[in-house]
Amino acid sequence: MGLNSKHGILICEVARENQLNENLDRMAAVKHAAEIRLRPILMTSAAMAAGLIPLMFASGAGAASRFSIGVVIVAGHSLGTLFTLFVLPVIFTFLVSKHQALPEFVESE
Repeated sequence: MGLNSKHGILICEVARENQLNENLDRMAAVKHAAEIRLRPILMTSAAMAAGLIPLMFASGAGAASRFSIGVVIVAGHSLGTLFTLFVLPVIFTFLVSKHQALPEFVESE
């Protein structure tokens, strides 16, 4: 749950900074942020799922409960990743206000 929320926060933060620094509109900013963050999100999600494979294929005492826990974590994390990549940008475009860059102050002599 924490990894998915971190991914969502990073997408929103990159989109907000795109709005402020590059003067992009909401849609362009979140699209650019999602493109930038896609590879790292997929890499960490795949690493998380790969790390749970031994848990899912364990044998011995308690193997059934370990399998159940592994399936729940992998399925939940995969679904959360899909929501982060596809649903969060849509929600961001509806909820975020239009940010404008702060004027740069020029020092007068």
